[in-house]
Amino acid sequence: MPNVQVHSLFTDFDINLFKGGKHYRLYEKLGSHLVEVDGVAGTYFAVWAPSAKSVAVVGNFNSWKVEEHQLNVRWDASGIWEGFIPNIGKGEIYKYKIQSNNNDIWTEKADPFARYCEHPPNTASIIWTAEHDWKDDAWMGYRKDKNGLDKPYSVYEVHLGSWKKNAENKFLTYKEFAIDLVNYVKEMGYTHVEFMPVMEYPYDPSWGYQLIGYFAPTSRFGSPEEFKFLVDAFHQNDIGVILDWVPSHFPEDAHGLGFFDGSNLYEHPDRRKGYHTDWKSLIFNYGRNEVRAFLISNAIFWLDQFHVDGLRVDAVASMLYLDYSREDGEWEPNMYGNNENLEAMSFIRELNQAVYSSFDGVQTIAEESTAFTGVSKPVEDSGLGFGMKWMMGWMHDTLQFFQKEPVYRKHHLNDLTFSMTYAFTEHFMLPFSHDEVVYGKKSLVYRMPGDEWQRFANLRLLYGYMFTHPGTKLMFMGGEFGQTAEWNFEQSLDWHLLQYDGHKGIQDFVKDLNHLYKSAPALYEKQFSPEGFQWIDYSDHENSVLTYIRKGHDAENDLIIVCNFTPVPRENYRIGNPKKGKLTEVLNSDDAKYGGGGNVNSVVKSSAKSSHGYKKSIEITVPPLGIVILK
Repeated sequence: MPNVQVHSLFTDFDINLFKGGKHYRLYEKLGSHLVEVDGVAGTYFAVWAPSAKSVAVVGNFNSWKVEEHQLNVRWDASGIWEGFIPNIGKGEIYKYKIQSNNNDIWTEKADPFARYCEHPPNTASIIWTAEHDWKDDAWMGYRKDKNGLDKPYSVYEVHLGSWKKNAENKFLTYKEFAIDLVNYVKEMGYTHVEFMPVMEYPYDPSWGYQLIGYFAPTSRFGSPEEFKFLVDAFHQNDIGVILDWVPSHFPEDAHGLGFFDGSNLYEHPDRRKGYHTDWKSLIFNYGRNEVRAFLISNAIFWLDQFHVDGLRVDAVASMLYLDYSREDGEWEPNMYGNNENLEAMSFIRELNQAVYSSFDGVQTIAEESTAFTGVSKPVEDSGLGFGMKWMMGWMHDTLQFFQKEPVYRKHHLNDLTFSMTYAFTEHFMLPFSHDEVVYGKKSLVYRMPGDEWQRFANLRLLYGYMFTHPGTKLMFMGGEFGQTAEWNFEQSLDWHLLQYDGHKGIQDFVKDLNHLYKSAPALYEKQFSPEGFQWIDYSDHENSVLTYIRKGHDAENDLIIVCNFTPVPRENYRIGNPKKGKLTEVLNSDDAKYGGGGNVNSVVKSSAKSSHGYKKSIEITVPPLGIVILK
């Protein structure tokens, strides 16, 4: 009996879909699969390597000898090599040894479809099945409602390697996160958690954004089934899970996708389209059908096999533009003479159509930093089809404003008001992400001006403004308690800071903001519609005060928001009252329980005096560097 038996999981229909780039569940066919053939247990292997002269499976089971287990090439010009190896099973490590048609080129590669990988720096793939008895039926049943665009969407962004370490300063495990992290996110009131890439990656300083094992949760924190356990735990606590996903580039590591079979298989062969100089990484060939199928299958895989609720797609701008971070002469225009990457745009549209047609209640979110139009519009309306887009312009303008000394802010209030001129052109998510607290930018609290009290007051005001501005929310871990140091991926967050009142006050304020966001329909029902926002006054530059209304479907739920961007309290500050009835203060960032000065409004004085175009008005105290929310 041969060492490798002829066997296939592919039908002719599968092959036709694969060649056409329309096979969106390739993980069911390619890779390693535990099967039984003629009553004998073993593993079926299948790998795409069209430029190969020979492909062998090597591992400890054959002493890494290339001649022992040679796969068979299919006869249909698909470029797929496959075969069944009896008597090897779960837990065996392996790689593919590939001889190119150019006899001088040999590559030894990890399996692109491996479900589990060795712990870096080891690089082999592992034969694996990830059995898990899901207990999230309730969540999956009502996810479509919980995860909708007219629902509260407050995301806690987490880097698992540095959120918290154990007593020995080592990583927590997926099972430990299922207790500590799940309980924390629930207590803080976030609706979703977002993980920076958990797909296997070789290099810790990449933070996970240089992927090798696209179908394997990183072994740093445990096994694939333990990662399923973590997702399940979040769902059982009514918290959605979003994964960072990186279809924009991949590293050149020898065991990875680059030059896979001795040819430019996954990467574009033209370095002007196939290489990122910024990240020293390779760019997928979005025009190649089989590569598109690989990437879309990968997106579907996480939503299907791991019950993930959304994908935040990294570096979309780098995919959309041929001249992204390139000088003249380093890129070539498209067929229309402009700088748009038509193949990447086509791929993105196909990706979003495949995702939304396959799953109810999921979202794709674009990290897209340019003014490209229609990112979150449906494909049928000539958009890219994402559910949401990061509002990078708002983030930059807002942080730039808050870094200014308050005495100068009256000259720059338009940095804040400008966002409302385009806030409803996309479904925007407001991000304060990991990128804003690294590389010398300082932590958010240390970007605030003034003494320590003013820094914390500014940060509370910043978060209050964020949560009352239209759009969904994202906050990077540590920001919720005013982490003072820049984020360091090698060490835990500074949880000891919570012994100090200022940091505990920030944490309590963020917790209350989350709970207000979830309980106040005015903040989410129309968060992507101009009907959900109305200015009362954006012209009080001298006092640096903004006043606006957030609206939901029922006018009874309307909220009035007043922001004071100076350290001078505004007493008896008059605001036009658009409706009859008593107003109540529902949140005040200067409350003493948050570390503020206690300038709260126990009584809101109503008056028949007209103001701001309304017949009636109210008078309140607007605290220094504070936000007041009235209902």
